[in-house]
Amino acid sequence: MADRRIPSRELFDPEFLASLATLRIVARRVAPRGRHADQRSRDLGGGVEFKDYRSYAAGDDLRSVDWNIYRRLGRVFLRLFEEQEDLPLYLLPDISESAWVESPPRARAGLRTSLALAAISLNQHDRVGLFPFSDDLQVAVRPRAGKRRVLQFADELAKLAPGGRTDFQRSLRTFQHLRLRPGLVAIVSDFFDPAGVAAVVDALKHLRHKVVLVQLVKRSDAEPDLSGDVRLLDCETGEGEDVSITPAVRAGYLRAYDDFQTKLARFAQTRAAGLLRLDVDQPVVPQLATLFEGGRLSV
Repeated sequence: MADRRIPSRELFDPEFLASLATLRIVARRVAPRGRHADQRSRDLGGGVEFKDYRSYAAGDDLRSVDWNIYRRLGRVFLRLFEEQEDLPLYLLPDISESAWVESPPRARAGLRTSLALAAISLNQHDRVGLFPFSDDLQVAVRPRAGKRRVLQFADELAKLAPGGRTDFQRSLRTFQHLRLRPGLVAIVSDFFDPAGVAAVVDALKHLRHKVVLVQLVKRSDAEPDLSGDVRLLDCETGEGEDVSITPAVRAGYLRAYDDFQTKLARFAQTRAAGLLRLDVDQPVVPQLATLFEGGRLSV
């Protein structure tokens, strides 16, 4: 069987990486216990931006005491500063069998999108982990930081091969069991699942992280060019079904697709999650940049 993996030379080039230089992911707040980086933490400690005061307690660092207040009031207070920490980015590209069947495959745009997001986060000193999924989730790269790791991520993405059938429930359950520090989960997928959109949304609701959804779409999803009597094959199982494409059948499909899009968008709105419908037949970066208002994606 032919090797269907995407060569690293197709995933990025110097111009591709340079086009990402002005984009930043900005967290309103990040969970504590991270490493020093560019994001604002919920921790209050010895950072650089003043936040608040609190009373001195035995064992506190005397270097944080505000001696001006002590001289005026005779009471000991500590100055608290906002820590700058990293926002972990957890990349979940969909590598199920269906992502590889078209020409070019959706997987190509999906992996380029994943690499772009990784490059943006690594460039601002955030940790990035790679967790591809299909019928279950894999741990390809544990969260790590460093601008020089972009090429490593490209190599890891190029190693990814077609997986099995799409299973959001099982894959996201596996991800939750990893008990990773709260961060930003970026799921790159067409979000088609044999169990239906309700199962997808239910799985997404249980994520204990900030969420960004990049939906990989083609024009033919909403406007299938089919007519007459056809045999439809499930690209993940090989199962077939004979269908006569009548006006009623076409109308039923369009209603189902519209319902699918509506429910996915409703989840994103309810969770204040970013949602980008990315046309896989168009360049990735200009579309991805629309998520970044003024060059910043606030999460």
